[in-house]
Amino acid sequence: MPRVHVPEEYAHDPLAYVWAEYTPEIGAAAAGYSLSVYENSQLSMREMEAARMRTALINGCHLCRDMRAARDLPGHIERSGGSVEKAAKARDNTPPDERFYAEVQNWRTSGAYNERERLAIEYAERLGEAPQSMDDDEDFWDRMHAHFSDREIVDLTFSIGSWMALGRFTHVLALDGVCMPTMPQS
Repeated sequence: MPRVHVPEEYAHDPLAYVWAEYTPEIGAAAAGYSLSVYENSQLSMREMEAARMRTALINGCHLCRDMRAARDLPGHIERSGGSVEKAAKARDNTPPDERFYAEVQNWRTSGAYNERERLAIEYAERLGEAPQSMDDDEDFWDRMHAHFSDREIVDLTFSIGSWMALGRFTHVLALDGVCMPTMPQS
């Protein structure tokens, strides 16, 4: 049950109602931020999904944990008024398989990830749980710079920030109990 009032006729998509009804200007900006991440990020889909899934697990957002790029992302982009074609041209959009998602919790020991994907997960974890842990960790930053350009680090930081903010918003207000209309209902 959502923590704010959602009329019964919007029970199928409480998140859209809350964004549009209570704070339409902020909701539109949040939707634009989310869409911009998916349309413009230069990171591969696997790198994005590695960081997004780790963030979803930290946030506890059921909707985010259940989202799968191959199945749900085109519908999310279209529903947000974006261009799936633009997003597809921005990066390698090879979608991860289920093992990829299942192994995120065991990212340190799993063989499911390359070094960039593993660093994306670590960065998401540290940004979401202990951002100050990176203040003086020059080894971490040396590894990041060995595998990512400055542009990609900024891209990844903005992406994770989007997922942190919007996933926590969705979970804290209990708007994640219903799948997005583009996702299978559980």
